[in-house]
Amino acid sequence: MKYRVRFNKKRGQAGHGTVDHVWRVFNENNKEWLCKHIKINVPCYGEREGDSEDWNIVCEADSMDIDYITKTITLL
Repeated sequence: MKYRVRFNKKRGQAGHGTVDHVWRVFNENNKEWLCKHIKINVPCYGEREGDSEDWNIVCEADSMDIDYITKTITLL
């Protein structure tokens, strides 16, 4: 599955997590997760988001693990 990781520019605002939720992770169906930490254990690359000035870290991963205690997402 293709995952996109983006810095959370709206962290701390309503609906965008706390100020500690600095990462937004999207799958190819645009489902979104917010997290404090990200670990990427597969090759990745940068990709521009459409015509905007926003950029994503993109990777193909077989699975995603969520540690709810540390708020860490690991892409494997």
